[in-house]
Amino acid sequence: MGETMELAFPVIDLSKINGDERQSTMDMIKDACENWGFFELMNHGISHELMDTVEKHTKEHYKKCMEQRFKEMVASKGLDQLAQSEIDGLDWESTFFVRHLPESNVNEIPDLGDDYREAMKEFAVELEKLAEKLLELLCDNLGLEQGYLKNVFNGSKGPTFGTKVSNYPPCPKPDLIKGLRAHTDAGGIILLFQDDKVSGLQLLKDGNWIDVPPMKHSIVVNLGDQLEVITNGKYKSVMHRVIAQTDGTRMSIASFYNPGSDAVIYPAPALVDEEAEVYPKFVFEDYMKLYAGLKFDAKEPRFEAMKGMEANVNSGAIATI
Repeated sequence: MGETMELAFPVIDLSKINGDERQSTMDMIKDACENWGFFELMNHGISHELMDTVEKHTKEHYKKCMEQRFKEMVASKGLDQLAQSEIDGLDWESTFFVRHLPESNVNEIPDLGDDYREAMKEFAVELEKLAEKLLELLCDNLGLEQGYLKNVFNGSKGPTFGTKVSNYPPCPKPDLIKGLRAHTDAGGIILLFQDDKVSGLQLLKDGNWIDVPPMKHSIVVNLGDQLEVITNGKYKSVMHRVIAQTDGTRMSIASFYNPGSDAVIYPAPALVDEEAEVYPKFVFEDYMKLYAGLKFDAKEPRFEAMKGMEANVNSGAIATI
Protein backbone atom coordinates (compact mmCIF):
# COMPACT_ATOMS: atom_id res chain seq x y z
CA MET A 1 0.00 0.00 0.00
CA GLY A 2 2.85 2.38 0.90
CA GLU A 3 4.22 2.01 -2.61
CA THR A 4 1.11 3.06 -4.49
CA MET A 5 0.66 6.03 -2.18
CA GLU A 6 4.23 7.13 -2.86
CA LEU A 7 3.49 7.09 -6.59
CA ALA A 8 0.56 9.39 -5.92
CA PHE A 9 2.72 11.96 -4.11
CA PRO A 10 1.82 15.28 -5.80
CA VAL A 11 4.50 16.32 -8.29
CA ILE A 12 3.56 19.49 -10.15
CA ASP A 13 5.10 21.02 -13.28
CA LEU A 14 4.89 24.73 -12.48
CA SER A 15 5.70 25.81 -16.04
CA LYS A 16 2.22 24.62 -17.06
CA ILE A 17 0.69 27.43 -14.99
CA ASN A 18 1.25 29.77 -17.94
CA GLY A 19 -0.37 27.67 -20.66
CA ASP A 20 -3.45 25.67 -21.63
CA GLU A 21 -3.01 23.43 -18.60
CA ARG A 22 -3.26 26.27 -16.07
CA GLN A 23 -6.57 25.11 -14.61
CA SER A 24 -5.57 21.47 -14.18
CA THR A 25 -2.28 22.61 -12.59
CA MET A 26 -4.17 24.92 -10.21
CA ASP A 27 -6.45 21.99 -9.33
CA MET A 28 -3.41 19.82 -8.55
CA ILE A 29 -2.01 22.53 -6.25
CA LYS A 30 -5.41 22.88 -4.56
CA ASP A 31 -5.68 19.13 -4.01
CA ALA A 32 -2.12 18.96 -2.66
CA CYS A 33 -2.78 21.84 -0.22
CA GLU A 34 -6.08 20.36 0.99
CA ASN A 35 -5.08 16.70 1.19
CA TRP A 36 -1.31 16.50 1.59
CA GLY A 37 0.10 19.78 2.98
CA PHE A 38 3.08 18.99 0.72
CA PHE A 39 3.88 18.96 -2.99
CA GLU A 40 6.97 18.79 -5.19
CA LEU A 41 7.62 21.35 -7.93
CA MET A 42 9.43 20.74 -11.21
CA ASN A 43 10.19 23.56 -13.68
CA HIS A 44 9.79 26.11 -10.90
CA GLY A 45 11.89 28.77 -12.63
CA ILE A 46 15.06 28.51 -10.52
CA SER A 47 18.04 27.70 -12.73
CA HIS A 48 19.45 24.20 -12.44
CA GLU A 49 22.94 25.62 -12.72
CA LEU A 50 22.38 27.78 -9.61
CA MET A 51 20.96 24.79 -7.71
CA ASP A 52 23.98 22.68 -8.68
CA THR A 53 26.33 25.44 -7.47
CA VAL A 54 24.51 25.73 -4.13
CA GLU A 55 24.57 21.95 -3.69
CA LYS A 56 28.29 21.68 -4.52
CA HIS A 57 29.23 24.44 -2.05
CA THR A 58 26.93 23.07 0.68
CA LYS A 59 28.42 19.57 0.45
CA GLU A 60 31.99 20.88 0.33
CA HIS A 61 31.37 23.20 3.29
CA TYR A 62 29.94 20.33 5.34
CA LYS A 63 32.94 18.08 4.61
CA LYS A 64 35.46 20.82 5.31
CA CYS A 65 33.91 22.64 8.28
CA MET A 66 31.20 20.56 9.94
CA GLU A 67 31.71 16.81 9.49
CA GLN A 68 34.55 16.49 12.00
CA ARG A 69 32.71 18.62 14.55
CA PHE A 70 29.64 16.39 14.20
CA LYS A 71 31.72 13.21 14.66
CA GLU A 72 33.33 14.63 17.80
CA MET A 73 29.96 15.65 19.22
CA VAL A 74 28.53 12.16 18.61
CA ALA A 75 31.62 10.53 20.13
CA SER A 76 31.34 12.74 23.21
CA LYS A 77 27.68 11.76 23.64
CA GLY A 78 28.49 8.05 23.52
CA LEU A 79 25.40 6.76 21.69
CA ASP A 80 25.79 3.28 23.21
CA GLN A 81 25.56 4.60 26.75
CA LEU A 82 22.54 6.85 26.28
CA ALA A 83 19.16 5.91 27.74
CA GLN A 84 16.25 5.72 25.27
CA SER A 85 14.71 8.82 26.88
CA GLU A 86 17.88 10.80 26.03
CA ILE A 87 17.95 9.42 22.50
CA ASP A 88 14.32 10.46 22.05
CA GLY A 89 15.41 14.08 22.51
CA LEU A 90 18.20 13.97 19.91
CA ASP A 91 18.23 14.77 16.19
CA TRP A 92 20.93 13.23 13.99
CA GLU A 93 21.63 16.38 11.99
CA SER A 94 24.31 19.01 11.50
CA THR A 95 22.88 22.47 10.74
CA PHE A 96 23.46 26.18 10.37
CA PHE A 97 21.01 29.01 9.72
CA VAL A 98 21.08 31.94 7.31
CA ARG A 99 18.72 34.91 7.63
CA HIS A 100 17.67 36.75 4.44
CA LEU A 101 14.84 39.09 5.52
CA PRO A 102 14.32 41.62 7.07
CA GLU A 103 18.11 41.82 6.63
CA SER A 104 20.64 39.22 5.58
CA ASN A 105 23.34 37.88 7.89
CA VAL A 106 25.02 35.70 5.25
CA ASN A 107 28.20 37.81 5.40
CA GLU A 108 28.52 37.24 9.15
CA ILE A 109 28.44 33.44 9.05
CA PRO A 110 31.95 32.09 9.66
CA ASP A 111 33.68 29.60 7.34
CA LEU A 112 31.58 30.36 4.24
CA GLY A 113 33.63 30.98 1.10
CA ASP A 114 32.81 34.05 -1.00
CA ASP A 115 31.46 31.94 -3.85
CA TYR A 116 29.16 30.09 -1.44
CA ARG A 117 27.90 33.38 0.05
CA GLU A 118 27.16 34.77 -3.41
CA ALA A 119 25.36 31.59 -4.49
CA MET A 120 23.25 31.62 -1.30
CA LYS A 121 22.32 35.29 -1.81
CA GLU A 122 21.26 34.61 -5.40
CA PHE A 123 19.37 31.47 -4.40
CA ALA A 124 17.52 33.37 -1.64
CA VAL A 125 16.33 36.00 -4.14
CA GLU A 126 14.97 33.28 -6.43
CA LEU A 127 13.30 31.40 -3.56
CA GLU A 128 11.67 34.60 -2.29
CA LYS A 129 10.18 35.20 -5.76
CA LEU A 130 8.93 31.61 -5.89
CA ALA A 131 7.38 31.83 -2.40
CA GLU A 132 5.51 35.01 -3.35
CA LYS A 133 4.34 33.48 -6.61
CA LEU A 134 3.02 30.46 -4.70
CA LEU A 135 1.19 32.68 -2.20
CA GLU A 136 -0.56 34.34 -5.16
CA LEU A 137 -1.58 30.94 -6.55
CA LEU A 138 -2.92 29.95 -3.13
CA CYS A 139 -4.93 33.22 -3.00
CA ASP A 140 -6.39 32.30 -6.39
CA ASN A 141 -7.37 28.82 -5.27
CA LEU A 142 -8.83 30.09 -1.98
CA GLY A 143 -10.85 32.86 -3.61
CA LEU A 144 -8.94 35.55 -1.71
CA GLU A 145 -8.07 38.83 -3.42
CA GLN A 146 -4.61 38.99 -4.97
CA GLY A 147 -1.95 40.01 -2.48
CA TYR A 148 -4.02 39.02 0.57
CA LEU A 149 -1.56 36.45 1.98
CA LYS A 150 1.51 38.58 1.27
CA ASN A 151 -0.13 41.57 2.99
CA VAL A 152 -0.96 39.51 6.08
CA PHE A 153 2.62 38.21 6.18
CA ASN A 154 4.09 41.69 5.83
CA GLY A 155 3.21 43.15 9.25
CA SER A 156 4.85 46.56 9.48
CA LYS A 157 8.37 45.48 8.43
CA GLY A 158 7.82 42.87 5.72
CA PRO A 159 8.08 39.08 6.01
CA THR A 160 10.83 37.13 7.73
CA PHE A 161 12.73 34.73 5.53
CA GLY A 162 15.58 32.39 6.39
CA THR A 163 17.22 29.11 5.47
CA LYS A 164 18.19 26.10 7.55
CA VAL A 165 21.07 24.24 5.90
CA SER A 166 21.20 20.66 7.20
CA ASN A 167 23.26 17.58 6.58
CA TYR A 168 22.15 14.19 7.87
CA PRO A 169 25.26 11.99 8.13
CA PRO A 170 25.12 8.18 8.07
CA CYS A 171 23.81 6.88 11.37
CA PRO A 172 24.90 3.57 12.92
CA LYS A 173 21.58 3.13 14.77
CA PRO A 174 18.75 4.49 12.60
CA ASP A 175 16.28 2.27 14.44
CA LEU A 176 17.06 4.17 17.66
CA ILE A 177 17.37 7.75 16.54
CA LYS A 178 15.63 10.08 14.05
CA GLY A 179 17.42 12.45 11.70
CA LEU A 180 14.80 14.98 12.77
CA ARG A 181 11.86 14.22 15.05
CA ALA A 182 8.27 14.57 13.81
CA HIS A 183 6.87 18.13 13.86
CA THR A 184 4.81 20.62 11.91
CA ASP A 185 6.49 23.82 10.73
CA ALA A 186 5.47 26.93 12.64
CA GLY A 187 5.73 29.43 9.82
CA GLY A 188 4.20 30.23 6.46
CA ILE A 189 5.38 28.47 3.33
CA ILE A 190 8.48 26.29 3.26
CA LEU A 191 10.61 25.63 0.17
CA LEU A 192 13.00 22.68 0.38
CA PHE A 193 15.90 21.85 -1.91
CA GLN A 194 16.75 18.28 -0.88
CA ASP A 195 19.32 15.69 -1.83
CA ASP A 196 18.21 13.78 -4.92
CA LYS A 197 20.18 10.62 -4.00
CA VAL A 198 19.74 10.09 -0.26
CA SER A 199 16.13 10.00 0.90
CA GLY A 200 14.77 10.29 4.43
CA LEU A 201 12.02 12.92 4.49
CA GLN A 202 8.58 11.50 5.33
CA LEU A 203 5.17 13.02 5.95
CA LEU A 204 2.24 11.64 7.91
CA LYS A 205 -0.86 11.02 5.79
CA ASP A 206 -3.92 9.11 6.96
CA GLY A 207 -1.88 7.52 9.75
CA ASN A 208 0.92 6.32 7.42
CA TRP A 209 4.44 7.68 7.02
CA ILE A 210 4.98 8.36 3.32
CA ASP A 211 8.32 9.09 1.63
CA VAL A 212 8.77 12.45 -0.09
CA PRO A 213 10.56 11.21 -3.21
CA PRO A 214 14.03 12.69 -3.85
CA MET A 215 14.01 14.19 -7.37
CA LYS A 216 16.78 16.13 -9.06
CA HIS A 217 16.30 19.92 -9.27
CA SER A 218 12.91 19.81 -7.60
CA ILE A 219 11.67 22.13 -4.85
CA VAL A 220 9.48 20.50 -2.21
CA VAL A 221 6.84 22.84 -0.80
CA ASN A 222 5.03 22.41 2.50
CA LEU A 223 2.60 24.58 4.43
CA GLY A 224 3.22 25.83 7.96
CA ASP A 225 0.91 26.45 10.92
CA GLN A 226 0.27 30.08 9.90
CA LEU A 227 -1.37 29.08 6.62
CA GLU A 228 -3.57 26.64 8.53
CA VAL A 229 -4.77 29.51 10.74
CA ILE A 230 -5.26 32.01 7.89
CA THR A 231 -7.21 29.46 5.82
CA ASN A 232 -9.22 28.54 8.95
CA GLY A 233 -8.16 24.91 8.59
CA LYS A 234 -8.96 24.56 4.88
CA TYR A 235 -5.25 23.87 4.40
CA LYS A 236 -3.39 22.00 7.14
CA SER A 237 0.23 21.94 8.24
CA VAL A 238 1.35 18.31 8.28
CA MET A 239 3.60 16.30 10.61
CA HIS A 240 6.87 15.32 8.95
CA ARG A 241 10.19 13.85 10.02
CA VAL A 242 13.58 12.79 8.68
CA ILE A 243 14.65 9.15 9.00
CA ALA A 244 18.36 8.63 9.65
CA GLN A 245 20.07 6.42 7.05
CA THR A 246 22.98 4.03 7.48
CA ASP A 247 24.84 5.22 4.40
CA GLY A 248 25.13 8.47 2.47
CA THR A 249 24.89 12.01 3.86
CA ARG A 250 21.58 13.70 2.99
CA MET A 251 21.64 17.41 2.18
CA SER A 252 18.59 19.52 3.01
CA ILE A 253 18.25 23.27 2.39
CA ALA A 254 14.92 24.40 3.82
CA SER A 255 13.87 28.03 3.35
CA PHE A 256 11.09 29.43 5.51
CA TYR A 257 9.03 32.34 4.13
CA ASN A 258 7.25 33.48 7.29
CA PRO A 259 5.17 36.40 8.53
CA GLY A 260 6.99 39.41 9.99
CA SER A 261 7.43 39.32 13.78
CA ASP A 262 4.61 41.83 14.39
CA ALA A 263 2.22 40.44 11.75
CA VAL A 264 -1.24 39.73 13.18
CA ILE A 265 -2.40 36.28 12.08
CA TYR A 266 -6.10 35.34 12.02
CA PRO A 267 -8.52 33.44 9.78
CA ALA A 268 -9.30 35.29 6.55
CA PRO A 269 -12.86 36.63 6.99
CA ALA A 270 -13.78 35.26 3.54
CA LEU A 271 -12.98 31.72 4.76
CA VAL A 272 -14.92 31.83 8.02
CA ASP A 273 -18.30 30.09 7.92
CA GLU A 274 -21.33 31.15 9.88
CA GLU A 275 -20.20 28.90 12.73
CA ALA A 276 -17.74 30.25 15.25
CA GLU A 277 -14.15 30.74 14.12
CA VAL A 278 -12.05 27.70 14.75
CA TYR A 279 -8.64 29.37 14.86
CA PRO A 280 -7.23 32.12 17.09
CA LYS A 281 -5.93 35.60 16.32
CA PHE A 282 -2.37 36.36 17.50
CA VAL A 283 0.89 38.15 16.81
CA PHE A 284 3.32 35.88 14.95
CA GLU A 285 6.21 36.54 17.35
CA ASP A 286 4.09 35.34 20.29
CA TYR A 287 3.37 32.10 18.45
CA MET A 288 7.08 31.57 17.76
CA LYS A 289 7.96 32.06 21.43
CA LEU A 290 5.46 29.35 22.33
CA TYR A 291 6.58 27.06 19.47
CA ALA A 292 10.24 27.20 20.52
CA GLY A 293 9.57 24.95 23.50
CA LEU A 294 6.86 22.80 21.91
CA LYS A 295 8.13 22.15 18.38
CA PHE A 296 7.91 18.38 18.66
CA ASP A 297 4.46 18.36 20.29
CA ALA A 298 1.05 18.38 18.62
CA LYS A 299 0.04 21.77 17.20
CA GLU A 300 -3.54 21.83 18.56
CA PRO A 301 -2.54 22.80 22.14
CA ARG A 302 -0.46 25.64 20.65
CA PHE A 303 -3.53 27.00 18.88
CA GLU A 304 -5.53 26.65 22.11
CA ALA A 305 -2.86 28.54 24.06
CA MET A 306 -2.96 31.37 21.51
CA LYS A 307 -6.74 31.63 21.95
CA GLY A 308 -6.08 32.47 25.59
CA MET A 309 -3.94 35.40 24.48
CA GLU A 310 -6.41 36.91 22.01
CA ALA A 311 -7.40 39.70 24.37
CA ASN A 312 -3.85 41.11 24.10
CA VAL A 313 -4.05 41.27 20.32
CA ASN A 314 -7.38 43.01 20.26
CA SER A 315 -6.26 45.57 22.80
CA GLY A 316 -3.74 47.32 20.60
CA ALA A 317 -1.34 45.13 18.66
CA ILE A 318 -3.73 45.29 15.75
CA ALA A 319 -2.54 48.82 15.06
CA THR A 320 0.68 47.35 13.68
CA ILE A 321 -1.00 45.92 10.56
